[in-house]
Amino acid sequence: MKIKLNKNEKIEDLQFENLKIIQNKEGFCFGIDSILLSDFAKEIKSGARVIDLGTGTGIIATLLCKKTQLKEIVGVEKQKEVCEMAQRSIQLNQLQNQFKIINEDIIYLTKILTKNSFDAIVMNPPYKKKGTGIENQEEKKIISRHETSATLEDFVEIAKDLLKDKGEIYMVHRPERLVDILTVMRNHKIEPKILRFVFSNKNSEPKLILIKGIKNAKPFLKVLNNLYIYKEDGQYTEEIKKIYHK
Repeated sequence: MKIKLNKNEKIEDLQFENLKIIQNKEGFCFGIDSILLSDFAKEIKSGARVIDLGTGTGIIATLLCKKTQLKEIVGVEKQKEVCEMAQRSIQLNQLQNQFKIINEDIIYLTKILTKNSFDAIVMNPPYKKKGTGIENQEEKKIISRHETSATLEDFVEIAKDLLKDKGEIYMVHRPERLVDILTVMRNHKIEPKILRFVFSNKNSEPKLILIKGIKNAKPFLKVLNNLYIYKEDGQYTEEIKKIYHK
């Protein structure tokens, strides 16, 4: 399918089920965190209705359309330009029957979407609190990395409102925010159920965490084995190769 590309845009081959994604080389491009989250969430039940909060270019939702048997996934993206780019990726992959895009700030979602209507939610929220770390001066990157308009608590609260009873949240975040995440989840009746730490290698500190929570579930947290990205020789580990389908 012939798709128009704007200035600084390119088509990235995801090397899985012939999927491709449009990215802007000057904007915020997806990283391994999105790939890991799509793999972590591949247990989403068949026929599920899913929402991707802060979908960006749509990478996670696009992969989940082929990694799972979901019925529908709704991507929510605040930035109009990024949302339009994701829409063209949907057309490129012919996923119009599964993947829908909403151009909206997540804090307004309960005004336009029915509460308690989704089976699962995936989210890769901004990692840094506003005013912390080095803020990139390009607005698209600031919004993607820092809590400019929606905080971690906003993401979890909206997820709680939209999820059905026993609905699932899948999240990727940074280890330094773990206490915040667990506290906010419990405060909003999302029980943390599975946690996995992601390391660059066996000699490094954890760089990412993957968390699954369930709405109104009983307390019990399972910590999975650590996930290592690189071996000592700098090559991908066998598990990462499997995730990347190499």
